[in-house]
Amino acid sequence: MKDSSQNVAASGARVPIWRAWILATRPPTLGASLAPVLIGLALAARTVALDVTVAVVTAGCALLLQIATNLANDYYDHRHGVDTDERLGPVRVTQAGLLSPGQVRAGLIVVLLAALLAGAWLVAHGGRPILIIGACAIVAALAYSAGPFPLASRGFGEVLVFAFFGFAAVGGTHHLQGASFDWTVALAAYPIGALAAAIIVVNNLRDIDTDRRAGKQTLAVRLGVRRTRMEYSWLVLSALLSILALAAAVSPGTLIALLAIAPAMYQIECIWQRHGVELNLSLVGTARLHALVGVLIAVGLCV
Repeated sequence: MKDSSQNVAASGARVPIWRAWILATRPPTLGASLAPVLIGLALAARTVALDVTVAVVTAGCALLLQIATNLANDYYDHRHGVDTDERLGPVRVTQAGLLSPGQVRAGLIVVLLAALLAGAWLVAHGGRPILIIGACAIVAALAYSAGPFPLASRGFGEVLVFAFFGFAAVGGTHHLQGASFDWTVALAAYPIGALAAAIIVVNNLRDIDTDRRAGKQTLAVRLGVRRTRMEYSWLVLSALLSILALAAAVSPGTLIALLAIAPAMYQIECIWQRHGVELNLSLVGTARLHALVGVLIAVGLCV
């Protein structure tokens, strides 16, 4: 079974360039950068009046960094021979010939420059902590797939995603609104970070065989199929359990996020049953679960 993006790849040059660029940004992944920002804003709103301009620039910068990571992953996986015709996942524009490597590289540079401009404005507003977070985020966006030691190919993909789409994004957003940092930030960041990491786990589980042949030593390749499924199950279950701690420490309203239990259990069941290209359905399902939990936590924090 092929998804619509794979059908697009089959049409090759008939794809309009504007659509190829939209595919290059990987729209289904972009919610992963916005959900933690939403939670950070909701947590800050409990103690301070939100600065809407700062909130908008924060969300924009997060989106740009996510797009930069996607473009770098597309370009460097193609360059390193990781993406081949055997690929089971959604279309990669460089490998599919929808955009040339030079075009994707140029797009990456433009997006990074835009992220740097937005980041510089945020640093001027938030000071040294934002400078450190922003610099690390840009380095991570490139080091994820590029350089002599691409981190995603060495088993660090889940760790990076957990850190930057959890603690860094929630904590940085919270700080930029002028709210005082405390341990409740970590409680709010954990579930969304764990579910973001779960998205990467699905991706790597689907690609175990092709990654192994390409020499890409993801954590899934190192763990094997069964333990990777256990990893996914733990990440989803621990995200749900952490909501109980968040409700007890910050706001009982966040218990609304437990409405996601049914879809979460369904995704865990599916991860143990699906194989190969079928896991694209789990990829989409986990991304939707991540977005659902993010929105519900943010709503709960506002109660």
